[in-house]
Amino acid sequence: MASSLLRWIGRTYEAEGDHGAAFDCLEVAEAVAEAYDSGPDLAHALNCRGILHFRLGDLERAEALYLKARGIARRHGEDKLVAMVDQNLGNVSNVRGDHQVAHKRYLRSLHGYRRLGLKEYVGPLLTNIGRVHTDVGAWHAAEAVFRLAEASCEQSENVLHLILIKVNETRLHLARGQFGHANAACLRAEELSRNAGEDRWLGEIHKHRGMILLRTNRPGSAEASLVAALAEAQRLEDPLLEAEIRNEMAALFRAQRRHREMLECLDQAHRAFSRLRARGELADVERQIARLEASFEGIVREWGDSIESTDRYTQGHCVRVANLACDLARAAGLTDGELTWFRMGALLHDVGKVSVPPEILNKTGRLTEKEWQIMRRHPERGVELLAEVEFPWDIRPMVLHHHERWDGSGYPYGLAGSDIPLAARILCVADVFDALTTTRSYRRAFSAPAALEIMEADVGRLFDPELFRLFRELTEVHLPATSVGPALAAAAPGAGYAFASAVLGPLVRRPPVFAVA
Repeated sequence: MASSLLRWIGRTYEAEGDHGAAFDCLEVAEAVAEAYDSGPDLAHALNCRGILHFRLGDLERAEALYLKARGIARRHGEDKLVAMVDQNLGNVSNVRGDHQVAHKRYLRSLHGYRRLGLKEYVGPLLTNIGRVHTDVGAWHAAEAVFRLAEASCEQSENVLHLILIKVNETRLHLARGQFGHANAACLRAEELSRNAGEDRWLGEIHKHRGMILLRTNRPGSAEASLVAALAEAQRLEDPLLEAEIRNEMAALFRAQRRHREMLECLDQAHRAFSRLRARGELADVERQIARLEASFEGIVREWGDSIESTDRYTQGHCVRVANLACDLARAAGLTDGELTWFRMGALLHDVGKVSVPPEILNKTGRLTEKEWQIMRRHPERGVELLAEVEFPWDIRPMVLHHHERWDGSGYPYGLAGSDIPLAARILCVADVFDALTTTRSYRRAFSAPAALEIMEADVGRLFDPELFRLFRELTEVHLPATSVGPALAAAAPGAGYAFASAVLGPLVRRPPVFAVA
């Protein structure tokens, strides 16, 4: 009796969002059950604690508790609890993307409920089965199961799960691109929630409403719904829901070309998914992270294109430099995971040029000292633009220091040697090579062999000697052919600007300054 009361109190605390107090009650409930040697009470307490871990995103711990509860329940003939735990185990497999195992666990639970005549449990379980069908693209099967679930829940007057059925139907219609049907289901879910005074699924409802509005070209209303959804996800402390919402907000901001906000949302979503992966909780999180990384690269490319659109001599420069720099970075020992974000930094290395007037960027003659001062501020301006974005791999040193030189003659800080971050030293080599092998208004592009000879003269002054040696080895494999390999071929003559010593002259030499980092 005491253990049962403590479980009830724990569930009450959970409903109020006080997860710490809920865990405390459930742990005491377990201790009481063990003290009185009550296996059924212990199994129930373990199952309740598993549910709480599941809702907080800790799938690994939840599954372990469910399995322990199931074993105890079976030994004590608690068939109802066994069926309940099978359903909960199915939920774990479903979230992990292991649909076959989820379906098997759900069917085992369904058989248990029906054998025991527990009709009121069938509807909610069918809702979960319908979600599995949705996830595997079995649309018609999902629709049929949701209809059965709705009939069952109406018969048992289970309003909470009627809401969930409509939430899942909305999800199904969104997956099929049926936005009218999705909107009707979403409105019904919202109406049921309002009439029942039930707010458990409001986060999902607002998220789906935002997705519908976004896909039907109503971005203003979509943003309001997603902001409301985010507030609910944070109130419920649901990390997976929050990450999904931020991913949708990133799509909204991308459509509106709100680049910084888009990158911030992707960053927050990426970190949330990464935290889940670090605890081993989601088997399909790599796929979600891969989609996020692709979105990062897409928006970074768009931002790079917007930079280059103001400078007719740098068309394609950012992409070519990124290709060259990634080849060199790989040879220098960066891992594949690091290269993903290194590439982002390479694509954004000139983002600060958005602050440079086009008449300076496109000037055909020599820049005045005042114009050079403006131009030389672009690394610091780039860091300022990216200040609010916490990339999974810090790209800001690449943006800030790619004009530093090995002998300390660069800018903005006049760093020298190994004090210059490795990523910036790599980028410097690629940047200059692309500059030399692209055409300017005052000269034709140099060939790859000629560019390497020019750069050789500046080893130890502009370039890290070891990095240049690696770069030369990479390129000379393909010389004297005009094409210089899959990635290096991207450095074919085009529009660009030069940073080699003959072009830079003495104007790059300035005393160290302290800029915003």
